[in-house]
Amino acid sequence: MRYTASKAKRCRAVGVNLFGNTKFDDLRPYPPGQHGQKKKKVSDYGTQLLEKQKIRWSYGLSEKQFVALYEEATRAKAATGTVLLQLLERRLDNIVFRSGLFASRDLARQIVNHGHVLVNGKKLDVASARLSPGDVITFREKSKKFIQTITLENMQVKPDWVEVLKNELSIKLLQVPDRDQLDQSFRENLVVEYYSR
Repeated sequence: MRYTASKAKRCRAVGVNLFGNTKFDDLRPYPPGQHGQKKKKVSDYGTQLLEKQKIRWSYGLSEKQFVALYEEATRAKAATGTVLLQLLERRLDNIVFRSGLFASRDLARQIVNHGHVLVNGKKLDVASARLSPGDVITFREKSKKFIQTITLENMQVKPDWVEVLKNELSIKLLQVPDRDQLDQSFRENLVVEYYSR
């Protein structure tokens, strides 16, 4: 089920801008609610839960989707936390967002869900679809004018594992990102600890 309540509250709960939108950059520096300003010691469990929520909310996943990805990551031979983040980064909506062409992950997801996106020349409107290195994202010919009106004037910083040709509105996944190419603010080891309890 899609989250429709206050995004600002979620950002304040975890202390970071989860959504990429600049309006969430200058929020009050304490959690929401009438007791938000009271200093209280957070337990290990509370710290693990908050980190799990921060990562899950950042990518806009439901708990069920997140657990399914975590379980898939545990079956991999590499470090579970790193694999989890790599699976999240390879989602179609995330790669469209990471291209730097769009202001937020929500907007990127909307672009995908509304059928504007082609992957390797074929229409794909499933935001959770997982891409592989070499896959190329373009936009339907009918959609290009509209897409050009909403792409950012000055592209945001894009990661070096994605190639973007702005004039051609083309995005290519070059490789599965290494851990040092992923968000350094995420402490995925706490997520592993949370689910290993």
